[in-house]
Amino acid sequence: MLRAFLRTAARARPRSPRPAQDDDVLLDAPDDRLAPALVAAARGEHGPAAGLLAGTRENAEWDHRDRYATRLAAFARSRAEWLGDWRSTAPDDPDALLVAARLAVHRDWDSPARAELLRPVLPAVVAAARDAGPDPVPWRTALDAARGAHAGHTEFERLWEQAVRRDPHHYGCHVAALEYLAAASPGAHRECLDFAETAAQDAPEEALVRALPLHAAHACLTAPGGARPRPGPDADADADAPGVSALRPRLDAAADRATALSAAYPAADPWAAALRNLLVDVLVRLGRHQDAAEQLRLTGPYVTSFPWDRDTDDPLGRFVRVRADVHAAVVSANGSGSGSTSGPATGSQGAGRPRNGRGGRVRPGDH
Repeated sequence: MLRAFLRTAARARPRSPRPAQDDDVLLDAPDDRLAPALVAAARGEHGPAAGLLAGTRENAEWDHRDRYATRLAAFARSRAEWLGDWRSTAPDDPDALLVAARLAVHRDWDSPARAELLRPVLPAVVAAARDAGPDPVPWRTALDAARGAHAGHTEFERLWEQAVRRDPHHYGCHVAALEYLAAASPGAHRECLDFAETAAQDAPEEALVRALPLHAAHACLTAPGGARPRPGPDADADADAPGVSALRPRLDAAADRATALSAAYPAADPWAAALRNLLVDVLVRLGRHQDAAEQLRLTGPYVTSFPWDRDTDDPLGRFVRVRADVHAAVVSANGSGSGSTSGPATGSQGAGRPRNGRGGRVRPGDH
């Protein structure tokens, strides 16, 4: 299966920043293009969302289209009136169909009966993808639905071929394929890294898929029996857990590649927040606290649910605790017992309550 995926897809010193205050942290905050669409949707208006997605389709902005459609679908889980009006007004609109398909997958994803619920949904999602022309994003939805439905390798490969035929470097489709590989072969970390590294090497310099090895590294570090970060500043001891130490050079290389990609985006950029939050988590798990502190500076106030919601229902709290640990580790490494690099207190001593961004949590993944 891995060979088939690869064959088809082939084509200055860090600073020690002072962190933002807790009450400046925003969860899943939208960027300037998505925010007006979400505000309008909250008023029951679908026009801005329709205009946003139409623009991404016409300009072939596939990575943006994927993320915006996912965020709009997540919003529609609790406020769906605007989407219902949109579909009744324009039942054949490809953008409305995309959001509706994404919503259908989201609604069933967290159910214990996910596979049984998604199996009857999958044919309709695939049919909509076939009708979407050169757009690869509906195929990402189909890949997610197939993974959730426990589709067989042959069926998943067939969907994967359709996806990469439309865009061989689409990040969301590659994430879906990577997660399918990881779920189908637990513990196959080398194979997942092989797939991710090949995709990154073949991609243009600015392509988001160049961060795919970071996603594979995170899967390796969070797998059962893999590395687990400790709550204190000596978390690097966990990076030598059995099964991880042999892959350490490749895990570091994945983090380095993602760091280079992060540097191409402005600081405090909501679009880059998903990459930087994941990168912080991987760097912490590898014990690279100074590098993690620099990514925290670049991230600014923008927190994303993934990866912090992996083991908790409080991703903001988890982020704040990790951030405090990172800055404590940096202070300790610099031989200073106090100073401006220290993070805010954690737990009940935290100053203020982090604020939510608009849009809600995203599943099965905006990563």
